[in-house]
Amino acid sequence: MRMMALAAAATLALAACAGMTPQERMVVGGLAGATTGLIVADALNANRNWTIIAALAGATAGTLVARNSATGECAYSNGDGTYRVGPCPA
Repeated sequence: MRMMALAAAATLALAACAGMTPQERMVVGGLAGATTGLIVADALNANRNWTIIAALAGATAGTLVARNSATGECAYSNGDGTYRVGPCPA
């Protein structure tokens, strides 16, 4: 139940990003990603080291997602382990 409440709060917080600068979106994305990493680590009963790694990985992913949404570009897999960058679908 606690995780559902945190997920709902995170979803509502992301909706408030509409009027932010790209830098502010990156900070919020990093915080949201770190929070998500902590929630997942807690749900999996991870030890302290894995919790730290999950939070750092989440922060990194959140920052990258926010940066990509600021530029409007997405990464697409070519199926052979490489990626191409192009506009995100509308």
